[in-house]
Amino acid sequence: MSRPAAEGSVQERRQHAAVFAALGDETRLALVNTLADGEARCIAQLTGGSRLTRQAITKHLKVLEEAGIVHSARAGRQSLYALDPAPMNDLRGYLERVAAQWDVVLGRLRAFVED
Repeated sequence: MSRPAAEGSVQERRQHAAVFAALGDETRLALVNTLADGEARCIAQLTGGSRLTRQAITKHLKVLEEAGIVHSARAGRQSLYALDPAPMNDLRGYLERVAAQWDVVLGRLRAFVED
């Protein structure tokens, strides 16, 4: 029996899992929120107002970068970090497919119970 197309490929599931895992930390969520305005920022700007060290912020950014959520570019002696919304847009599509599947299942259950 084949799997429904909505489940996606193994590679897609791994990418989704990596993004969910990267976003599963409050510090990384705060970094994503800060970068969500589209402005690239350096470590000093991202550390401002935080109790975390630059080294700690850098480690969190590396996790986000490995998941494809942020990317960095050199600007002189600094690295500027910017949000890449594509992985989260992919997750949105995935969650919409899962929600639609659950709507169908719950509809069948409701019909079963009401009959």
